[in-house]
Amino acid sequence: MPQKPDILDARIVAKSRLFSVEQMQLRFSNGTERTYERLVGSGTGYGAVMVVALKDARTVVLIEEYCGGVHDYQLSLPKGLVEPGEDVLDAANRELMEEAGLGAERLELLTKLSLSPSYMSQSISVVLARDLYEKRLPGDEPEPIRVDSVDLYELSALNSRDNFSEGRALAALYLVRDLLEQRGELQR
Repeated sequence: MPQKPDILDARIVAKSRLFSVEQMQLRFSNGTERTYERLVGSGTGYGAVMVVALKDARTVVLIEEYCGGVHDYQLSLPKGLVEPGEDVLDAANRELMEEAGLGAERLELLTKLSLSPSYMSQSISVVLARDLYEKRLPGDEPEPIRVDSVDLYELSALNSRDNFSEGRALAALYLVRDLLEQRGELQR
């Protein structure tokens, strides 16, 4: 495994309500020095969750909400920040209730995914939720969220839709499909 570069200097060069831009002066093991910038969280740092909620053996809950980054409504998985004092599974269940009006009897932490490890320090925990029941909690969304679903064997068709573009959500769906197949819980 390569040796990590030495951090010679690190400072915040820009800040917003949600993010900070950190500039790092690095020296690599071969003596080369470079300046890197990365996006770091500007807040609590408790993490984030993304929920793959199974309605049945192969149907996953999706939500459609406004996404400021692309200035459009997009389908994705329920997701959000982990609140102070909350563990990842509790956060996943809360976000599922707030965004999809559903709770889960069984929750399983599967993995963590990053969006762009070259430029961002944040990651998101992927949680599998099963044995769903109806329960809505008030959330922080400015308008109601539309709830939809997808069959785990229709991911290619989902990916070709104009209103689905989140790579982390697609990766989480494929991971869950593969995991369930490996466990013998899902068949074509």
